[in-house]
Amino acid sequence: MLILHLVDNYHHVSGGTQSDTRTKLDSIKSLIYSNAKATVTLDSTALKELVNLSTSASLNQNKRVSFSVYIGAKVLSLGKGQTIRYDSILTNDGNGYDDRTGVFVCPVAGTYMFVVDTLSSVETWFAIKVNKQTVAKVYTSTHIGNNWDQTSRTVIVNLKRGYHVKVENISSANLQVYNGGTSGFSGTLLY
Repeated sequence: MLILHLVDNYHHVSGGTQSDTRTKLDSIKSLIYSNAKATVTLDSTALKELVNLSTSASLNQNKRVSFSVYIGAKVLSLGKGQTIRYDSILTNDGNGYDDRTGVFVCPVAGTYMFVVDTLSSVETWFAIKVNKQTVAKVYTSTHIGNNWDQTSRTVIVNLKRGYHVKVENISSANLQVYNGGTSGFSGTLLY
């Protein structure tokens, strides 16, 4: 009876998405620990799934994903709708950020925090986009004279593996993004 109960509970927790991995693994461990005084038998499929879940959970726990990039050597001139390519990399753990395209490709599903900052002397609008959807905007107002304004925006989003995150100019054409570490883009896997 115990074997049937364990297998039934295994099949109950084995469905779902990758984000359920920790819950599934904890449920299976709980079943085994609860029945530790009895003989526990898993069929080969259940045993393989338990090993996969255990390996997957430990890999994801140790996976570190973060990046911090900025405009380095030269001022960028952008057209409307153009992705900002931050060319200088401070960190790129997990290799998710591509400095050739300016796009972060999510290597591990989870909840991420992104920060965008910019320095400008003209009105500036940037969009933080996940895939093609705008999830936040960064705005710098217009100033008279030689005043400069630096602004930033932080956003926390849930991402699946393979999702794209980028910063796009939604201002007018010929916008300049300033260099020397004054304009940047950072992101990190929170959990």
